[in-house]
Amino acid sequence: MLPLPFRLLVTGGGTGGHTYPALTAIRTLQGRLAGEGRMLDVLWIGTADGLEARVAPAEGIAFKTVATGKIRRSPNPLKMLSAANVRDMARVPLGVAQARSIVSGFQPDVVLATGGYVAVPAGLAARLCRVPLVLHEQTVRLGLANRKLAGSATRIAVSSESSLPLLPAEVRERAVVTGNPVRPEVLGGHADKAVEALALHGFDRRLPTVYVTGGAQGAQQINGVVREVLPWLLAHANVVHQCGPANVDELRSAAAGLDPVLAGRYHLTGFLGPELPDVLALADVVVSRSGAGTLAELTALGKPAVFIPLATSAGNEQAHNARHLADAGAALALLADVTGPALQRAVGPLLTDPARRTAMAERARTHGRPDAADRLVDVVLSAASG
Repeated sequence: MLPLPFRLLVTGGGTGGHTYPALTAIRTLQGRLAGEGRMLDVLWIGTADGLEARVAPAEGIAFKTVATGKIRRSPNPLKMLSAANVRDMARVPLGVAQARSIVSGFQPDVVLATGGYVAVPAGLAARLCRVPLVLHEQTVRLGLANRKLAGSATRIAVSSESSLPLLPAEVRERAVVTGNPVRPEVLGGHADKAVEALALHGFDRRLPTVYVTGGAQGAQQINGVVREVLPWLLAHANVVHQCGPANVDELRSAAAGLDPVLAGRYHLTGFLGPELPDVLALADVVVSRSGAGTLAELTALGKPAVFIPLATSAGNEQAHNARHLADAGAALALLADVTGPALQRAVGPLLTDPARRTAMAERARTHGRPDAADRLVDVVLSAASG
């Protein structure tokens, strides 16, 4: 008789920061169970317009949506009572009822919630249906959804030791440090493949390579400070600049007057797809935002980084993430003075001093957890077994 499949209900999404850790955990659990001759049956509850709505079906994962309410944050408590917030909060009970029906019908062994406002109704439904609930938090501090669900959680998986003292005292004993799951393909890149795939034949491999990225859509702020110091930067390094599809023409015009030798060291691209792991392997220094997924990848790889946090990130989490690594000497962070000269002062010593790069890489690696997906799967399986 074949063993029963393990039934996992996943909820969370909206952004890649919540979606990709969940997907990596699913793949890892699938592999673990396959080794034991068992199947995995997965259902994902998400939003219709979030990244997860594209990712889950593309991976062959059953997907359902529920009504959700997004809280628009403000330091002014009165502004939190906006008409949009009140309207959305009224949708939460409907979402909980819908999620309860889905959970009751699917009968999962465990619910894994990775954050985002869609996780709240499904997480509350898990409690109502008496199904074990595992939360995963990607950032140093618990996000809003996970704060709401912490009291209902069987286990709370966090990505950093420094998160533990920030948890409410009453839930701290249920917390375990797993790290933030990193897609395995990110860890398997080869520098020479990046040179061939992107035709980086003008690069001088005696110089360090800087990878600049503002995420899939690019970041005007990062593009601007890099453009400001580009001739200086190219005198000291090769640069792969992932600028966002909408920004290519503008930056190409700005680079048109470069000396041909310097221009040969500059590769501008709107978007990186399958080449990303190879570009990361090639990079000696990374200039980027400081989202939780980026931190997990760069520390797992041990990459020196200069972070330029997104100022409008929820709860200012990117600044907290960047400061956490900068305080440990595992990265540098531009928090207030985000200008070309500030970037030059930060990145310059890393480009001219290989020993400094090596030391920062080693400190970054101590914060990395390349086995985070396996650790999270351990927590999911232990929660399911009671």
